[in-house]
Amino acid sequence: MRILVTGSTGNVGRYVVQSLVGQGADVVAAVRSTPLADVPSVRLDFADPSTWDEALDGVTGLFLLRPPAISDVASTLDALVDRGRGQLQHVVFLSVAGAEQNSFIPHAKVEAHLRSGDIPWTFLRASFFGQNLCTAYREDIRDDDRLFVPAGHQPVSWVDTRDLGEAAARAFSMPDARNAAWTLTGAETRTFDQVAALLSEHLGRPIRYRPASVPGYLWHLRATRHLPWSAVLVYAALHTAIRFGAENRTDPTLERILGRRPRTIEDTIRDHLDLWRR
Repeated sequence: MRILVTGSTGNVGRYVVQSLVGQGADVVAAVRSTPLADVPSVRLDFADPSTWDEALDGVTGLFLLRPPAISDVASTLDALVDRGRGQLQHVVFLSVAGAEQNSFIPHAKVEAHLRSGDIPWTFLRASFFGQNLCTAYREDIRDDDRLFVPAGHQPVSWVDTRDLGEAAARAFSMPDARNAAWTLTGAETRTFDQVAALLSEHLGRPIRYRPASVPGYLWHLRATRHLPWSAVLVYAALHTAIRFGAENRTDPTLERILGRRPRTIEDTIRDHLDLWRR
């Protein structure tokens, strides 16, 4: 099976590529521009259908990831899958925990489209990424010594994207992964207050958690971080859901797939300290 990995340089995709290569799989990395140095790469732009045929050439497996900037999945992700009908034998889609209960979010729409087709699929319904600390929150932590999100004080099941990448790679070779929806969480929960305390302990300076209001958070993402509205609204919805307990659960599926205990949020913090040092 030749597997095309979308989002191959991102938080999850890079670890899908790494894990597949480690398994000896035939991998091609989809990139927007710059090819990867040590893996065959092909240009793929979800918004440019002229790039799709070359990207899908010879591909029978697809790791599908929705870029945050894309809200119209029908003409992008769904259409790419449709272009691959007749050759694709398995699509592994990175979804989100609770997608089955939130039909309005883009991930649920992709799931529905895959369910309606004849290509075997696996949904990775992932809980909250530990690596959000390394990307979306990095500047707030490094420059302002704070976490600033509208998540309240509910526990969160943080999952390390390295573990998600490994689980995604394994899905292509596990018979019971076909047409299965996996809820993938960490093995423990931590509130944002507790995560701020862990950051403070390991960085040696105080990091505070400041619960944001939804309007304040929207303004922060637009005016300070300059994110597009499509991404701002999705981030706000995901964090607001946390406030009402959406991520307050653990599931044993990831541990079963990995054959070991998943990494904790403290493991994630310890392994990325240089990102927040000043």
